[in-house]
Amino acid sequence: DGCTTVIRPKHVEGLPDERSTFLHALANPTALPPLTKRVHPSDKICIVHSDITRATPNERIIPWLLEALERWGAKRENITLLNGLGTHRPQSPEELDKMLTPRVVANYRCLNHEPRNPSALTKVGVTRRGHAVWINRRFVEADLQIVTGFIEPHFFAGFSGGPKGIMPGVAAEETVMRNHDAQVIGHPNATWGVTFGNPLWEEMLECARMAAGRLFLINVTLNDSRQITRVFAGD
Repeated sequence: DGCTTVIRPKHVEGLPDERSTFLHALANPTALPPLTKRVHPSDKICIVHSDITRATPNERIIPWLLEALERWGAKRENITLLNGLGTHRPQSPEELDKMLTPRVVANYRCLNHEPRNPSALTKVGVTRRGHAVWINRRFVEADLQIVTGFIEPHFFAGFSGGPKGIMPGVAAEETVMRNHDAQVIGHPNATWGVTFGNPLWEEMLECARMAAGRLFLINVTLNDSRQITRVFAGD
């Protein structure tokens, strides 16, 4: 007592209809055409989702997204769900069932990212700092790339979500470690809530832009009960 200050987030009520708000965001995105107009039957689609270390409600948003894509003409056999591990351990089949629902795992191609497997990666460029950018090959070669995730303050990356879904989400270990080196993390702007001006976050954005083809981002914010409070989609 008297030695510690605990800072808690302000409580925000969950959305009254999460699914409807989620689908509305896909049809009314920021700075991109609606997702309904970006899906073609022949498209190879790669959907990146957060791994088990994150609070993203994948068990809700991924089934909603898959249902919408198929309704708009996507073919199930052309869809790959890619677990954006970064450099974390891969998830077991049982963990994927819990994260994505057993129905999704049984009916779709669900893969763990492989940050240490050269054959699973492809080089997309070199950053201004001279770092080679290697990204998951399935993601880079997809006709339509969809990245999902959730937004919260991050203690050295500024915020989670956004470009972080690509780098480190589906980047090579080498690319991640160079971005996360001591010099960059030690920068005074590599801290909570800072994006532009944060060298670590700016390089993440640079990497994401190199890897992006037809890219569509879907991020949510959550309260402490994992209820969705806002949905953000688009660029």
